[in-house]
Amino acid sequence: MTTTTGSMTTTAGSGTTATEGTLDVPGATLHYRLAGNGPVLLLSQSGEGDADRTVDLVPHLTDTFTVVTYDRRGLSRSTLDDPARPVTMADHADDVAALLAEAARIAGEDGTVGGAPEPALMAGFSMGAAIGLQVLARHPGVLGTLVAHEPVLPNLLPPPDRAEHIAELLAVRAAHAAGGAAAAFPAIARHLGIDPRHDATEEGLTPQPMTPRRLANFDFFIGTEFTAVTTDGLGPAELAAAARHSGTRVLPATGRTTRPDVHTYRCALALAELLGTEPVAFPGGHNGNTAFPRATARTLKALLGR
Repeated sequence: MTTTTGSMTTTAGSGTTATEGTLDVPGATLHYRLAGNGPVLLLSQSGEGDADRTVDLVPHLTDTFTVVTYDRRGLSRSTLDDPARPVTMADHADDVAALLAEAARIAGEDGTVGGAPEPALMAGFSMGAAIGLQVLARHPGVLGTLVAHEPVLPNLLPPPDRAEHIAELLAVRAAHAAGGAAAAFPAIARHLGIDPRHDATEEGLTPQPMTPRRLANFDFFIGTEFTAVTTDGLGPAELAAAARHSGTRVLPATGRTTRPDVHTYRCALALAELLGTEPVAFPGGHNGNTAFPRATARTLKALLGR
């Protein structure tokens, strides 16, 4: 059973209705936002990203979509009933399915009382892409289209590369355990091919300072969610079967400037090969959706036929 509380506000001068609220799900209370009009499009962020990470991307999508953003369980305003209980990728997938059902109810996408919602659109980035693939496997028919941008899903890779990918993640976690976020950040940047000092971005982006809340999110992401990723059992055979039977259009995606040796880039290529398709190129690198929000929005609209 899920329940929701929220309030309705209207963005001044835009005519766009925005809803912010909470959703009770098994084991957690999720904070979410809805904005815009049109088909439901859920954005699932990478790393420690919460709903605030998409502040520059969402406004360029709300003329076309009802955009859902949220804090993953354990991050920011999404609280855990039992913080000692491990969080799994299955938990995250179930959360997305519950959020999409609630978004359909609020947005009126389900048509009739008690009717099934229309399949939603989802764009997942890194961790968010891996969650989207879990939704595909656990909740067939919920998604109409999934954009999976550089998923952090080691099981997509051949055994030697998989072991290397997991070893890198464990090394980041070890650095974090030894020296906190300051020690983990350089390891993460190397792992993802990111250079924050020199990577290009669009102009006029909203500052994303390293606040105490964001640091706490990094602690949770590395300390808890890395384990969810490295111990997850979803593999290529199950994914291929889910893609065949779900009716979901899956679009593997890479960043144009991501180094080809980055493991998440290789995961996207492996997913494309598994599905017999070609990966779609997005602006920027692994974090291109935050560095190039306007170009990312244009790419999403083109891919989703809007």
